[in-house]
Amino acid sequence: MFIRIDNQSSDPIYFQIAEAFKREIARGGLQADEALPSIRNLAKDLRISVITTKRAYEELEKEGYIYTVAGKGCFISPRNEELVREERLKEMESHLARAADLAQLCGLSKEECKEALELFWEEEQ
Repeated sequence: MFIRIDNQSSDPIYFQIAEAFKREIARGGLQADEALPSIRNLAKDLRISVITTKRAYEELEKEGYIYTVAGKGCFISPRNEELVREERLKEMESHLARAADLAQLCGLSKEECKEALELFWEEEQ
């Protein structure tokens, strides 16, 4: 798995790492019980502090995305459909907020936006 760190981002590095893992889990790229890279190896690969990587893993564990087995490492938690759904909803809301901003810049009404969404929805069905 490739993790891209954006040093220009206002998001902390640990947050960027955690978000990258969440996206990969949500899209099914990481499976339940799959081992994650060790904290030290990931830190080395990303050329960041072990403390930063540890914090990312702690956040993921706190949110239920991963679990730790003492002496063995960190693993992907069995797929929690509610977590996956919540992550996808969060991503959708972000896209919709951006679309609403663009629509306002273009001078579109709420009704015109609804019509556009309905057209896209029908095309996908």
